[in-house]
Amino acid sequence: MGSTVLSLRIDGELLDRLRQHAARRGMSVQDYVVRTLIRSDFDERFKAAVEETEKFYGADDRVN
Repeated sequence: MGSTVLSLRIDGELLDRLRQHAARRGMSVQDYVVRTLIRSDFDERFKAAVEETEKFYGADDRVN
């Protein structure tokens, strides 16, 4: 899998917050942003899969 460059223009306040979040996890800002995007993409795909499953089986048929 290759990589591609994505350039973003963000304000200083947001960059500072990203640096703080990344530092707490011992990560670079780049790694933190990429992992956040991957996690967000996974969450969206998982939610869509759950919704499709509920449509197929019916949300009322869930076991509590």
